[in-house]
Amino acid sequence: MSRVKSSRRGFLKRATAAAAAGAMAPYYWSSRVAGGESKNDRVNVAAIGTSIYTDRWGHKGEMDGRGAVVGHQAGRVGNLVAVADVNRRYAEHFASRYDGRCAVYGDYRTLLERNDVEAVTIGTPDHWHSKIAIEAMLAGKDVYCEKPLTLTIDEGKKICRVAKQTGRVFQVGTQQRSEYGRVFLKAVAIARSGRLGDKLHALSSVGTPERGGPFANQDPPPGLDWDFWLGQAPKVPYCPQRCDYDFRWWLEYSGGQVTDWGVHHTDIALWALGAENTGPVEIEGSGDFANVPNGYNVAQTFDCTMKFAGGNTIRLYSGPNELIISGEKGRIRVNRGGLTGKPVEELTQADEERLDQEIVKLCGGWKTGGREGDHMQNFFDCIKSRELPISDVFSHHRSVSACHLCNVAMRLKRKLRWDPEKEDFVGDDEAGAMLSRTQRAPYAIDV
Repeated sequence: MSRVKSSRRGFLKRATAAAAAGAMAPYYWSSRVAGGESKNDRVNVAAIGTSIYTDRWGHKGEMDGRGAVVGHQAGRVGNLVAVADVNRRYAEHFASRYDGRCAVYGDYRTLLERNDVEAVTIGTPDHWHSKIAIEAMLAGKDVYCEKPLTLTIDEGKKICRVAKQTGRVFQVGTQQRSEYGRVFLKAVAIARSGRLGDKLHALSSVGTPERGGPFANQDPPPGLDWDFWLGQAPKVPYCPQRCDYDFRWWLEYSGGQVTDWGVHHTDIALWALGAENTGPVEIEGSGDFANVPNGYNVAQTFDCTMKFAGGNTIRLYSGPNELIISGEKGRIRVNRGGLTGKPVEELTQADEERLDQEIVKLCGGWKTGGREGDHMQNFFDCIKSRELPISDVFSHHRSVSACHLCNVAMRLKRKLRWDPEKEDFVGDDEAGAMLSRTQRAPYAIDV
């Protein structure tokens, strides 16, 4: 029996037992017991998936990738005790900041077997998010996972089912819900107040991906388990452009800019339109998908419109980075640089105070002693309170599903109808087959 199959079977057996225990007491687990905290008030957390980028955006030398960044953020709030990465060099680089207190693993499943680990961050490429998140919850861990949460809509359904089953706290890394000076929260509050009108249109404009290929295959670098990195994805030879930052431009591992940046602004757009817990009923658009052998193959340009019951729409578009929300009464524009528009300029002091109250409601009353706006702190606060975090897994599943729907419609080149309650296409078996993907053994999600 192979090491992978043996480890997987043993892990799933133990995880199932942990989930059964969690079902009896879904809101407390591990060292946190009813009536008090553990002696160490800081949560033990581990990072799964780190990376190092080189020579990006004019940066000389090496810099932490997003998985490492969120892991270190968690290490600031909790006790960072372990890291797992299929690239040994990346894991050791990450652990070097912790003076021997951070154990290094190549297989995340071994890390999940540690009873002292209470929470994990997941910063792997997108195609690994769902499997690791599900197995972490089944092992009794709370989860902070980078966006976009899933590679397919079916994966999101499974994650939501396990999150409900286990009662784990699950925060997704869509920081626009909490950070950036509250400009996105204010935009949501304005749109939901009726100040822009009753019928709203959102333009979720998210830029374009990189182009490249064909690329030359080569031997994997020392310390990288390439087969494990590929996981469920098809087995192919190694080339460096499939890894690190650039995995985003391969449909085998990501949804391209449509999901990578698209889920940020589309998530806010759904929230602003009051559709954060539902989905569109009709999707139509066009996309220019790259067709280069052994090269980037995601949509290079795209323009897709989603229509919702009641008449609201969202247009996901490969234009300049911004979210524009408009109605018959006005129009606002927001991105990480700020919030503008006549409805903003016309706000009185009394209006500002009312919007502040609405923002607190949107955040579930979240205030953290001067740390309001800290996405990671909100995750750790919710680990203690057992409340839904500000970027909960259920609404994010709807947000990333909307982006997946756009990719499906553009790849099939036709208008699609969607049932947001059943989460299935209406009368379209070909589209329905694209709700999931073939998963390579022995790395398939087993739940």
